[in-house]
Amino acid sequence: MKHVIFAAVLFLVSVATYGQEDSTSRKALVLDRVVAVVNSEVLTQVELDNEVKMAVRQLLGHGTPLPDRAALERQVLERMITSRILVQTARRTGIRVSDGQLNQAIERMAAENNMSREQFHDAMQSEGINITRFRERIRVQIMIARLKEREVDNKVTITDAEIDSYLRNQEASESKDDEYNVAHILILVPEGASPEEIRSNREIADDAIRQLKDGVDFRQVAATVSDADDALQGGAMGWRAADQLPELFADALSGMRIGDVSEALRSANGFHIVKLFDKRGNNAELIVEQTHAQHILIRMNEVVSEQDAIQRLSELKDRIQLGNADFGDLARQHSDDGSAAKGGDLGWLSPGETVPEFERAMNALEVGEVSDPVRSPFGVHLIKVLERRDEDLSEERQRVMARQTIRLRKADLAAQEWVRQQRDKAYADDRLEDS
Repeated sequence: MKHVIFAAVLFLVSVATYGQEDSTSRKALVLDRVVAVVNSEVLTQVELDNEVKMAVRQLLGHGTPLPDRAALERQVLERMITSRILVQTARRTGIRVSDGQLNQAIERMAAENNMSREQFHDAMQSEGINITRFRERIRVQIMIARLKEREVDNKVTITDAEIDSYLRNQEASESKDDEYNVAHILILVPEGASPEEIRSNREIADDAIRQLKDGVDFRQVAATVSDADDALQGGAMGWRAADQLPELFADALSGMRIGDVSEALRSANGFHIVKLFDKRGNNAELIVEQTHAQHILIRMNEVVSEQDAIQRLSELKDRIQLGNADFGDLARQHSDDGSAAKGGDLGWLSPGETVPEFERAMNALEVGEVSDPVRSPFGVHLIKVLERRDEDLSEERQRVMARQTIRLRKADLAAQEWVRQQRDKAYADDRLEDS
């Protein structure tokens, strides 16, 4: 069976080709051997051996030469100690991952590999992966991720001055020229044409523009009326840099949005019609459909199960559809999200700003429609779409991307420092050398 790649997952599997010097008697002896004490918990040799085998599998999978066994054990143990410290911190501060949330995470991993959850489990088992250990490992990873998000990511601040500086540096280091994916139609005007001939050709061009604005396919119109050599190819010019286009075209395109058709452009040859299919470069525009939505979120915890949350939201939806309650009022009363005070209003959302489960459900709704309960990593949602619009986010996108880049850099450094602080504050007795 084809090997499945599970990104960022450390598998608990056996690799029998490394550390074969362990005898049966040694394996029996290490069952109760402590290799480290982390606060009030212990790490055993068996746990370490499992982690080392897992690390070996990863190294071999990437074609990396294996280090010395002792050096690898030392490195793996340090990683285990740090992980255990973070898990203890997460549990102590109330972070929990329910079975329902864990199942959702595994289902997402399966979907990324184009599998159902059952197929995903079968694939792991075929590779010798213990499903129970795998599930607990994913649970731990989610807990640590949530802890870091709360303690580090959410505390990283980005100033407008930092964004401005980043964009200035980007502009100085990259070409400013935009590229256009365009097609054109040419209505030739013969040299020395009379005013009547010019007017007649202008009418042909204007009629072509009317057809295009009415939704007729550009390629069809080009094949019908264009006098250009590429007429039967739909007038396609492909991607062209601005300085590779006639100045007449470039001037017109600079003020056009993706999907626009120009007015008739007069040149010495006749009348041109240009359509902009796409645009890229430092100043490329981005037209996206935004959704104005509101939601009610019920989070799961030790008291509220996933089924409880679904039941509560189903009841709220019934009240809304019967006209007995207003969505915003119910959000203020019942939602566990920070948007509750605003009646669950999330404002205008662009693609990618919400988790995939939420976005898919939201995109499937008509304006004014309320969803069924929707599960996501945050809990269970009830979603209502208020309105939609197309918006040019070109400049905003540049600033958002700059903010994300800066945030990732700062968060990475902050996370490293925060983890180091947690490691330093904890009691960790490394007994590997003694064993």
